[in-house]
Amino acid sequence: MSANAPKPEKARSLWSDAWRDLRGNPLFLISSALILLLLVISAFPGLFTSASPRDADLANHYLQPPNWGHLFAPDWFGYDGQGRSIYARVIYGARASILVGVGVTLLVTIVGTIVGMLAGYFGGLTDSLLSRITDIFMGIPFMLGALVVLTSFANRAIWVVILALVFLGWTTIARVARGAVVTIKQADYVVAAKALGGSTTRILLKHILPNALAPIIVVATIALGGYIAAEATLSYLGVGLADPTVSWGVDVSSGREQLRNAPFVLIVPSVMVSITVLAFLMFGDAVRNALDPKMR
Repeated sequence: MSANAPKPEKARSLWSDAWRDLRGNPLFLISSALILLLLVISAFPGLFTSASPRDADLANHYLQPPNWGHLFAPDWFGYDGQGRSIYARVIYGARASILVGVGVTLLVTIVGTIVGMLAGYFGGLTDSLLSRITDIFMGIPFMLGALVVLTSFANRAIWVVILALVFLGWTTIARVARGAVVTIKQADYVVAAKALGGSTTRILLKHILPNALAPIIVVATIALGGYIAAEATLSYLGVGLADPTVSWGVDVSSGREQLRNAPFVLIVPSVMVSITVLAFLMFGDAVRNALDPKMR
């Protein structure tokens, strides 16, 4: 071989191709920037405001309108019906709303992936049993089921809301994981691993799971925004988070009483919920387009 001959190009994996596409996708860059900002706000709210979200001053700040000239000041978005800074509550409310969304997404991904992998890999009676259980849970309307579950708890802390949404939300990922595993387990490298005496756990974790992750990640990232919206909806209906927890859903619920005379009390947290959900939906769409060869 000639010394000047070009070196063969290194084979690229699905993940490297996806990352190359994502880096040049404006949708991914914008949504990632928004999500990163929201994560920083939820983790370090004190960097963005020195005001307390629970300090109330009815005498001086009752439904005081926004002061758009005071950027990042406590009165930037005005004050609510209890004289509390809406800007401070928006900043501190990000933590609870995003914690619910991320926590539910992580848990439903774990539960759904385990159920789907076991059903798809073992097949037969195991598949039939797990698939029927999945069908039963899928037959329960998500929001209606969450309403029924949460109304049975007197103290609805963040972890209670997370577990209630996980209890009903794992089915979609289970279906996706099962379909991916049914296809992957017929691949030559899985058959070879079985022939060489590989244990079931090793085959599932080393050979099947890494190759089934792409569709699972896509579904999980798109669903994350929906769980944040679900928390806001449940809080609005009075069965989700409640005072003294600071969250966007709680503020949307309390703001409906001031819709006519002070609409900004309702609009500001509602806009924050919409921006967050939109950011995660954009992120999920970008990841889906990058991981799906047909979309590329």
